[in-house]
Amino acid sequence: MFTMPFSSAGRKKFAAHVALLLVDIVVLALSARVNRFQEFFYAADLFPFALSIITLVVLCSAIALDFATEDAYTGRAQIEIGYLGILSVLWLASNIFSTSRWRFVPLICYSIPAEFPDEGAWCRNLQALKAFVWIEFLLCFLTMIVTLRYSIMQNAYGNKHIWQMPLSRYWPRMPEEKASYTRDREFLQFE
Repeated sequence: MFTMPFSSAGRKKFAAHVALLLVDIVVLALSARVNRFQEFFYAADLFPFALSIITLVVLCSAIALDFATEDAYTGRAQIEIGYLGILSVLWLASNIFSTSRWRFVPLICYSIPAEFPDEGAWCRNLQALKAFVWIEFLLCFLTMIVTLRYSIMQNAYGNKHIWQMPLSRYWPRMPEEKASYTRDREFLQFE
């Protein structure tokens, strides 16, 4: 099925996406617990929940397409930079809004009286969620920045084919005929 194995850059990209996916699953679980306690009422609590679902769908789709097809457009550098950049902006906006709402929650959850065990658990889940949403943003942003920097550097070294193929199958010294994933000019021409 695969004619070309994942490159070194592809394995690093896959590791970054898996790390981002794992943090996203933690955010999804924590935000579901926080929202269940609040009965899915507050928008500040709903933003991380909805955005983690969107991120999960985008990342799972990108990873699945990268494994399923050798020429996945979602694996190309410019597409990855685009969707990771959009996700970074959305996570930053969501985190700014939610963190401003969460500033009234006490930092020390053990200061909540023992008569309210549910509120104490909610507070601890919320504190963990506050940390993980920012970790999610940082991972997404750093993955985008590293991908952008790597792509620009490779382009500057003369490896223009980085823009024409998925990063998972990108090799810097690849012959031009193997690097081209575009169709020939004679495609659909009749003689």
